Amino acid sequence: MYTIEELALTLSQYLPYEQVSKVKRAYYYAEQAHDGQRRKSGEPYVTHPLAVAEILSELRMDCDGLTAALLHDVIEDTGISREALTEQFGEGVAGLVDGVSKLTHLEFNSQIEKQAHNFQKMAMAMADDIRVILVKLADRLHNMRTLDAMPAHKKRRIARETLDIYAPIANRLGMYNVRVDLESLAFQAYYPMRARMLQRAIHKKYGQQRIKDTQKLEDTIRSELAADYIEASISVREKHIYSIYQKMDKKRRSLDEIMDVMGVRIVTDRHDSCYRILGVIHALFKPIEGRFKDYIAVPKSNGYQSLHTTVLGTNGIPMEVQIRTEEMDLVANNGIAAHWAYKVGGTSSMPSNHDRATKWVKSLLEIQQKARNPVEFVDNVKSDLFPDEVYVFTPNGQIIELPSGATPVDFAYGVHTEIGNTCISCRINRRLAPLSTQLESGQTVEIITAKNAQPNVAWLSFAITGKARTNIRHYLKDKQRENAISIGHRLLTRSLNAFKTNIEELTTEQISQVLATHQLSSLDDLLESIGKGRHVGYLVARELFPNIDEDTLITPKSFKVNGSEGMLISYAKCCAPIPGDPIVGYVQVDKGIIIHHLNCPNVQDHLSNPERFIHMSWGKEIEEELHISLIVTYINERGAVAKIASSISDTDFQVSNLDIIERGRVSRLRLNITISSRVGLADVMRRIKAVRCVEKVSRETIVGR
Repeated sequence: MYTIEELALTLSQYLPYEQVSKVKRAYYYAEQAHDGQRRKSGEPYVTHPLAVAEILSELRMDCDGLTAALLHDVIEDTGISREALTEQFGEGVAGLVDGVSKLTHLEFNSQIEKQAHNFQKMAMAMADDIRVILVKLADRLHNMRTLDAMPAHKKRRIARETLDIYAPIANRLGMYNVRVDLESLAFQAYYPMRARMLQRAIHKKYGQQRIKDTQKLEDTIRSELAADYIEASISVREKHIYSIYQKMDKKRRSLDEIMDVMGVRIVTDRHDSCYRILGVIHALFKPIEGRFKDYIAVPKSNGYQSLHTTVLGTNGIPMEVQIRTEEMDLVANNGIAAHWAYKVGGTSSMPSNHDRATKWVKSLLEIQQKARNPVEFVDNVKSDLFPDEVYVFTPNGQIIELPSGATPVDFAYGVHTEIGNTCISCRINRRLAPLSTQLESGQTVEIITAKNAQPNVAWLSFAITGKARTNIRHYLKDKQRENAISIGHRLLTRSLNAFKTNIEELTTEQISQVLATHQLSSLDDLLESIGKGRHVGYLVARELFPNIDEDTLITPKSFKVNGSEGMLISYAKCCAPIPGDPIVGYVQVDKGIIIHHLNCPNVQDHLSNPERFIHMSWGKEIEEELHISLIVTYINERGAVAKIASSISDTDFQVSNLDIIERGRVSRLRLNITISSRVGLADVMRRIKAVRCVEKVSRETIVGR
């Protein structure tokens, strides 16, 4: 059994004597606090926090982090207060213990809402102090190592949440060794039979000659490097089992098709030696095309740096070769934890990894603040937790890291929120491209912005980063509220005109009474509710003036459509009204005002709610683009459809669809077209009518559908 003296011996290699003494004092404090408590395995409970501290000592964690690891269950399980810990070990340690305690009993079960809420708590704890999640990861790792003591159903649940949450976080923080251990243990616990079968298959395929081949391979590479006077350490490894399983599962491949089951890691002392070693490896083995990646020049988002190349080994089996410096190796294995190793050593040559992690956690907070609910938060974070990165450049050469499948919209928000909110188009490698284009590594992306531009709801169908999606939703939500308040103000003003008054003349008592009736907190909330159709302007006006005789009311003015009302005024697709048509508005809950043609048969369906109808008229200078359908009757001769389409091809009118609805000697087609006025419609109809084979052109009515 591991003892406190063994831990103290390890810590004395990198911590001063007084700090080691503080850690030992924390152990004896925890031992006394947990006295009488035992784990499921029957061991004294204090063996668990001691094991967690041991894991963190391998990562060269600082004094406060180790102290918090030893005390991490004290508040939760022993009744000792945070104040008592503060008095004994200081506010820094007490804050860490409190942060870890809040995460100790998170249960990521099948209840999506609960899982999302708990993950949100974890993000908040990480934001307070990143060491909280490091202690939690070490805690989870030791629990996974002792999982056999748990009942079967708990083993599966803990293994599943480890694969879904903790291993991806370890990966995002660059902690390779912790991630691999968590994934391997969780895979064996969740899929025990698959793990055994895959292990047997790997051993059968590679195991017979593995030791001899490994030694021979190491000797070959070592002698070649020595001939070029390059110093390096070489290790041959087998890819960990869960990684092999994931590739087989996701790519639907057999074990024979997995290219990099065997791997070689070469660690050298200098940066330039990495590229010299790459040359030696490519001279020694045949490289496989398209399998080289330079993560030294362009590090991964978690700070990982290395050269990767896949070559054909001496036995014809593909193997991945990783080449890096000792400094890069420390970061590759320990990720953010390497920050404390350098901090303790008194140098600051590798602070960027800690900065990257801090930046990521801050981005989580930004997403959390703008997300409408915990489920949306987790949905938006998933792409950041499972990054398969592409690296693109700004026009001035700055590298932006994005997940695979990202688009220029994701890039724009990655540069700055305001650039994302005002982007209208983009250039990729100096050529104009759609905002929905999926980006590839190495491209240069330039975002074109406009002062009055705003996010489009359609962007949500192709934006994939959490930051982009959260900001788009947040902006649209705010814009929708702004539009709803504006429309609600106009609707209530129109209704109050019938009472010969306006909103500004209402008393505080009148407003407060109506707000209380509908359980709303402000006048803006009431106006928003009216604009969204949840409350009717006329009925609210009646509530404000309950004692007025209806016979004395005057008819309210018509509601003018100007074409700039935003997303809460729309045009009914059934009758597609255009400027000049007689129109009526119907206020629909959460959709705002739907504008129908006055003679639209669908309007009759709503007569049971007359208070939701609004008399409407067109503004003088409306420039709204409207969609209508024309029915064209024509003689079916050769090239007739082409002649009809070309008759309007040189105009500004857009044809969105052309559909033949009746074939025969005399045929009919439906032409969906975008126009902005009756004059435009008349021009289109005149042009089509001028085609020799056309007999009749008319607007489609709902009866005709």
